[in-house]
Amino acid sequence: MRKWVNRFGRHFADCIKRDRPAAADKWHLDEVVVPINGVKQWLWRAVDANGDVLDILVQPRRNAKAAKRFLARLIACYGKPRVVVTDKLRSYIKPIRALAPEADHRAHKGLNNRIEAARRPSRKREEVMGRFKSIRQTQRFPAAHDQINTMFRPRRYRLSAVSYRHARSDAFDLWHSYALEMTT
Repeated sequence: MRKWVNRFGRHFADCIKRDRPAAADKWHLDEVVVPINGVKQWLWRAVDANGDVLDILVQPRRNAKAAKRFLARLIACYGKPRVVVTDKLRSYIKPIRALAPEADHRAHKGLNNRIEAARRPSRKREEVMGRFKSIRQTQRFPAAHDQINTMFRPRRYRLSAVSYRHARSDAFDLWHSYALEMTT
C-alpha cells in the first residue's frame, strides 16, 4: 500500500482536486497528534463545509506560528474564507486576524464535528497500515487517501440507492480516465 501511494497517489489526488468543484467558503480547521517513530507530531487538517478535505500539513508544534503557516498555505490555494470554524485552541486567533481579518471566526467545541467525522476513514487506514514511519509518509498518505476516499465514498445518508450506485459508477469512470491520463 505504501509503495502504491508513493508512486501513484499524488497523481490521482491532483487529478481529483483539479476536477472537483470549487471549495466552499466555510472552513473547519483541526489538529490531531500523530506519533511518528515515538515522536509526537501534529497533523493539521482543513475541511470545507461540504466535507471535502482541503489540505493536510504535518508540523512538530501546535502554536500560533504553526497555525499561521497552515492558514497561509490554505489561503494561497483557495483564497480567503468567509467563516473559519475551529476548536477552542487559542493559537488560531492571531493567524486568522492577520491573514483573514474579514473572516468570521467561530471557536466552539460542538461546531467542529464535520472535521472530526472527516478524520475517521484515514484513522482506520492508518491503523491497518501499522502507523506512520516518517513525517514525509505521514504528509503523503493522508493527502492522497482523503481525496480518493471522498471520490469513492459518497455521503450515503444523502443519496437514494439508485443515486449511490450512479455516484459509484461515475467514480470508477473517473478513476479509469485518470489511469489512462497517467499512461499517456
